[in-house]
Amino acid sequence: MTELIWEGKYKDGQKVAPLRIKLPFQTVETINESAQERQRSMDLFSSHQPTEWRNRLIWGDKKYILPSLLEEFTGKMKLIYLDPPFATGQNFSFNVQVEGEEFTKQSTIIEQKAYRDTWGVNEQERIAGKTPTDKYLQWFYETAVLMKELLADNGSIFVHIDVHMGPYIKVVMDEVFGKENFQNEIAWYYYNKLHDSRKKLLPKAFDQILYYVKSRQTDYTYNSLKEKRDKPVKKLKYKKVAGKIQNIVGEDGKTVTYISEERTVDNVWRIRCLQPANLEEWVFYDTQKPVDLIERIIQIASNSDDLIFDPFVGSGSTAVAAERQGRRWIVSDLGRFAIHTTRKRLLSEQNIKPFIVQNLGKYERQLWQTAEFGDKAEATQLSYRRFILNLYNAQPVEGYTWLHGLKSGRMVYVGAVDSPVSPSDVGQIAAEFKRATGTGKDAPARNGVDVLGWDFAFELNEVAKQQAAQANINIRFIRIPREVLEKKAVEQGDIRFFELAALSVEKVQKGHSVTLTLTDFVIPQDDVPEDVRKAVTHWEQWIDYWSIDWNNREDNFHNEWQDYRTRKKRDLQKTISHTYEQPGIYIIMVKVIDILGNDTTKSLKVEVR
Repeated sequence: MTELIWEGKYKDGQKVAPLRIKLPFQTVETINESAQERQRSMDLFSSHQPTEWRNRLIWGDKKYILPSLLEEFTGKMKLIYLDPPFATGQNFSFNVQVEGEEFTKQSTIIEQKAYRDTWGVNEQERIAGKTPTDKYLQWFYETAVLMKELLADNGSIFVHIDVHMGPYIKVVMDEVFGKENFQNEIAWYYYNKLHDSRKKLLPKAFDQILYYVKSRQTDYTYNSLKEKRDKPVKKLKYKKVAGKIQNIVGEDGKTVTYISEERTVDNVWRIRCLQPANLEEWVFYDTQKPVDLIERIIQIASNSDDLIFDPFVGSGSTAVAAERQGRRWIVSDLGRFAIHTTRKRLLSEQNIKPFIVQNLGKYERQLWQTAEFGDKAEATQLSYRRFILNLYNAQPVEGYTWLHGLKSGRMVYVGAVDSPVSPSDVGQIAAEFKRATGTGKDAPARNGVDVLGWDFAFELNEVAKQQAAQANINIRFIRIPREVLEKKAVEQGDIRFFELAALSVEKVQKGHSVTLTLTDFVIPQDDVPEDVRKAVTHWEQWIDYWSIDWNNREDNFHNEWQDYRTRKKRDLQKTISHTYEQPGIYIIMVKVIDILGNDTTKSLKVEVR
């Protein structure tokens, strides 16, 4: 067979294999699960019995997600649909709406790095002769190899591509899945797309979707579909005689005809593309695909309760389509805003089944820390802290346990990779800061501490700031950005640290009833586009979504109520009440997601007598 060769495909005569490090998933949120279902899941888990299936929305890089899925799902995914980035670098922007105006939010630094690390070429690679096409093909090849392992023996895979990379991807798919397992190429003809007549280009009116099965030797699922014709047509009736088609003649000697109003679905799919004018469906996502396009794929190649997978879910159309068709699903994406958009779309569906939001969290960071700084505990911690301090432009200090650096007269604390910064940590930091004031050459010159952390305990922002204020210390909480893990981001000086947002919630309790009201939300402005900043005139406009866990049990956030903005519903409910059936002490968790997709949480304690 003819083989497509690209720079980086082989090393020492062997094909370069995909990364196969398996990391545990962390469930960070459970959505739409009733109190009864929640208790049943906890009971099953505590008794070491299998818990009920939950559909999964995973935030992270597919290079870690795919190998981490292998242990549980090798050969179990009945249908895979992937709409991969097309090597354009434009796949991570999205639109933000403020007071009826739309603004384009460009890709975040981590998303830009994901693009650049995947198929962007640096200077050394350019000198060596490597091109973006080489890197894209290697990236896709490694993806396809893992997809084949995840796909069930009687499963199907559909790859959504465009005219630029399509011919290359077809050859790669032939190599990985076998040319003999190619079923067809579908042309998605979007007949309603508007074209720019000023460009000297033949307008493009369709996308390609490659359709493969894992093996033609199995009884793979294929369901023939019918669709209504634009206009009924007259057709001849016929029958097969000895394998040959023969027209049916009536008693008067004339051939028998009939009127056909349906046609068998072929490989040209006439489905309109989505435009901002589609008020019911458009979610401000440029790469959004119509749900009915993906529903058709699901109907053709799967049956009820089969498992569907999409590693680049984008606006969430695959999850919505799978939900509507009664399939189980796992979807993932690197973009934070993609995860948020998908969550909102799912919640807008009627009778949505419970699902969970996951990431690889601390396990990915632990892997990175060991790879970068070794596995000797004390030396590793010291090297790691110095690395973070350097990125934060702070100088390391010695002689302290909880104070690690100094920047512009403020002390700096660096949080561990595998645990959130907690109020008790802040208490230790404050105590050591008080002892350090005015003593030694590395003593703080100002009355302040910057606390850097990957994660922060839910209640930290309010409780810890109160602790610090009582100790007369000015404290700031700064998130360590995930792009710290990306070498190219570090090498190119693209690391930026941002202060946590602050949420204020008023609590009023009467007997067993509690009423919560959002009263203020302050978001750091550094990462907000200037045009968006100017459009926001009131703190409420920063909030896109908020949800509540009325009885948090320190396992993960259980979304029991939520309100959010949609294209048609721009107002946000700011007050909600809840009545507890039983006396007890309850921890209420409030989560806010801002218009840029970032989340902020706050906890409140309630004692019901």
